[in-house]
Amino acid sequence: MSTVMPAAQAARRELTGFHGQLVGPEDAEYAEARKVYNAMIDRRPALIARCAAPEDVARAVGFARDHGLLLAVRGGGHNGAGLGTCDDGVVIDLSLMHDVQVDAGARTVRADGGCTWGEVDRATNPYGLATPSGIISTTGVGGLTLGGGLGHLTRKCGLAIDNLLEADVVLASGERVRASADEHPDLFWALRGGGGNFGVVTSFTFRLHEVGTVIGGPTFWPAEAGAEVLTAYRDFLPAAPRDLNGFFLFGAVPPAPPFPEELHGRAICGVVWCHVGTEEEAARDMAPLLDALPAPLLHGVQPMPHPMLQSAFDGLYPRGDQWYWRADFVKEVPDEAVAIHARFGMQLPTPQSTMHMYPIDGAAHDVGPADTAWGYRDATYGTVFAGVDPDPANVAAIREWSVGYQEALHPYSAGGAYVNMMMDEGAERVRASYRDNYDRLTRVKAQYDPDNLFRVNQNIPPAR
Repeated sequence: MSTVMPAAQAARRELTGFHGQLVGPEDAEYAEARKVYNAMIDRRPALIARCAAPEDVARAVGFARDHGLLLAVRGGGHNGAGLGTCDDGVVIDLSLMHDVQVDAGARTVRADGGCTWGEVDRATNPYGLATPSGIISTTGVGGLTLGGGLGHLTRKCGLAIDNLLEADVVLASGERVRASADEHPDLFWALRGGGGNFGVVTSFTFRLHEVGTVIGGPTFWPAEAGAEVLTAYRDFLPAAPRDLNGFFLFGAVPPAPPFPEELHGRAICGVVWCHVGTEEEAARDMAPLLDALPAPLLHGVQPMPHPMLQSAFDGLYPRGDQWYWRADFVKEVPDEAVAIHARFGMQLPTPQSTMHMYPIDGAAHDVGPADTAWGYRDATYGTVFAGVDPDPANVAAIREWSVGYQEALHPYSAGGAYVNMMMDEGAERVRASYRDNYDRLTRVKAQYDPDNLFRVNQNIPPAR
């Protein structure tokens, strides 16, 4: 494009009837429009197409395709590897598309592709309803869902993809289709875990569950007790009732309310709980773990609206920090792995750096490994090793810690990882993360995106 005219200028000429905003490097808003959640990512697209409707998306897809431009799709912009943007290509930015419609009678919610989970949670909670939606409310619905969707409600309600009923999709051809169990079923299968490889999803319809108030919050122990706490957690959680979800973590106590001042900055291990039941039931279900361990530094569990728990990490992890993360699926956590966790958990490079171990059992195990593209239904946990800090000077330290932690534990992993928590780690790592579903995914890719237009992602090339 640069030998003829800038992409943004060409788009303004060609995309007549575009309802949104076409932003190029010459525009005042470009610097802000190109930013993503991870400040480590610094891309300069030739055009940012801020789409306001599905027809805008179709026009932008056609423009990128016809001009041979690299194409990236951005929903919430949280992708750690920066796969919602690109250099010198077109970014389809869905942030203007954030309508949410709740059908309380049918227990469904329809969310536009640019919605964040906070917007969805705020719409569904007044009805006492929710759908699985990660752990940070500023995360985009699209990115989290297409990669699978782990979160606070996994054990009770499954992954986000297990609750997806249909999706409206713009294909590489520009055609707009609806994918569901009855329409384009192969595409619907692939969307549930296959990432952004198959098109731009402009709206999602999810099943809702009776989740209004939850019993949630953290229990913290000193980081020095990491091996003891993780061993007890490992032995306890898989047998716990499905109403109880709790992910294990290493981290530091945030230096702000509601945490007691004497704990601010303290290195800790712990569990962040979410119980879908009464206070009495939650106390009963947590008791076997709490009774097996020394008294915690903090047990901050209380009734709260589901969106309050979902947004609890938002302030700790705002947009604009430096991130580097690695991940693995895990079936078992043997004593040797516990010892490695304990060692790295005591070596956090920065206060915001953390390790989370998310449960993948309960309702997530009710779905077969071939029923969706997300093939690790036999995993017990998804682990993420996230180095985080606002200062670019600390990038090397957070990266070294994340990589070292993951590589030390990888021999004890199930082989692949949750694609939403991977960096750019190569084709074989992507293949391993889809396991036996990979070949089918390449065939679906060949049907719906034969030229691999949608390749700025954890890419699945089309079968040849």
